[in-house]
Amino acid sequence: MMGTTRTADRPRPTARRGAALSTSTTGRSAARPPAEDAGTGSPLDSAVRTYLGHLAVERGLAANTLSSYRRDLRRYALMQDARGHASIAEITEDDVRAFLVGLREGDADHPPLSAGSAARALVAVRGLHRFALREGLASGDPAHDVKPPTPPRRLPKAISLDEVERLLAVAAGPSDGDAGAARGLRDRALLELLYGSGARISEAVGLDVDDLDLREGFARVAGKGGKARIVPVGDYARQAVEAYLVRARPELAHAGRGGPALFLNARGGRLSRQGAWMVLRAAAGRAGLSEVSPHTLRHSFATHLLDGGADVRVVQELLGHASVTTTQVYTLVTVQLLREVYATSHPRARS
Repeated sequence: MMGTTRTADRPRPTARRGAALSTSTTGRSAARPPAEDAGTGSPLDSAVRTYLGHLAVERGLAANTLSSYRRDLRRYALMQDARGHASIAEITEDDVRAFLVGLREGDADHPPLSAGSAARALVAVRGLHRFALREGLASGDPAHDVKPPTPPRRLPKAISLDEVERLLAVAAGPSDGDAGAARGLRDRALLELLYGSGARISEAVGLDVDDLDLREGFARVAGKGGKARIVPVGDYARQAVEAYLVRARPELAHAGRGGPALFLNARGGRLSRQGAWMVLRAAAGRAGLSEVSPHTLRHSFATHLLDGGADVRVVQELLGHASVTTTQVYTLVTVQLLREVYATSHPRARS
């Protein structure tokens, strides 16, 4: 296991709210198979259910990913049923292409999908047909040569270090009595942890109290596909989480039946992703920041580390990316920063 090191005090891009090496391990148990809807009872529906069970049990896909696959494949099965195909073996390449066109154009019940969303749905369809061929449910793979649309490449949205400081400074918000003070401590701890560790919002709200080791300064988060990794918790995040655990969580837990979740809602249950998003949006509003998304702090974490000289493979480990090419999109942000600094600073850079 790779070691984790403690972070320095509140970093500037070189060493402020930074992070250290993480450990990537295979973690929590595979997701449960998704609940089956009634469907049409056709052989195609049966193939879809079997494939989703394979993804859940054998591949261990996360519940959110399974939900997306299930929704996309249910729409695919309905479309193929409308075209007169009850079995997956009857589907042709033209049928798959027609589904992709339908996604992009939309219909009375569905708005047109972006290139990225249509590509995601096609990934599910291609996986289904590969599975059907491998399991002998079909004699060919009609989706093999159907290419997904290419979405426009967009740089991750990151905010500046000063904007991060402003956001975190107002995270707790105004207190409206004991309950408001408890939620304020929770909100500050949540946002400090998101920026201090680079965790996804879903990973942060999925944390249990036992996943934290505040004395050593790290947390164990469950990422995509059930893969766990160790992320550092810097001093500011650690102090905020400790304050929440001592002064706020017991009060929030009293409203519920108890449980292992780290971040609790006002009813004492686990804070949801939607609840965490509302926390971030409220803090962004108080800080005067616009276009702040659930991934903003994660993007800012990665960008600030790279700006401070962190190796891209270290950032890859911290973010839990399976491939370094996924992480390298952040380097485009820092290259742009270098261009801007050069253009405004170098005496012979001006045209």
